[in-house]
Amino acid sequence: MDWFASKGAIVCFPIGHSPDWDFIAELDGRLLRVQVKTCISFLKRRWSVSVCTRGGNQSWSGLVKRFDPKSCDYLFAVVGDGRRWCIPSDALVGKTSVALGGPRYADFEVEAGRPLPAQALEEAPSTIAS
Repeated sequence: MDWFASKGAIVCFPIGHSPDWDFIAELDGRLLRVQVKTCISFLKRRWSVSVCTRGGNQSWSGLVKRFDPKSCDYLFAVVGDGRRWCIPSDALVGKTSVALGGPRYADFEVEAGRPLPAQALEEAPSTIAS
């Protein structure tokens, strides 16, 4: 979102839940629906960014909502080392995940931001007495 603002966009958020996009950016007189994804999974020299939904906050029913390019205008991806991509939704090949860091989406990489905080592999045990 700060990347869009740095380009002069006005950023707006939905009131309530929006299943297909996270914010709208008004840029050069156009309204752009933007879906944001983050990723810290780095495997085989690529960032594997999930673009599907697997149940949300409810218990998983086994249904996967695959990415539909008509549901938003751009996918904005931020990965662990701070690299960022702003990819037009119709340029995305994957319906469940995309691999970033290689040549396929290189033209859509934008200026890097701050690295994402690493998630702890193990959480410290609770100190609350039972």
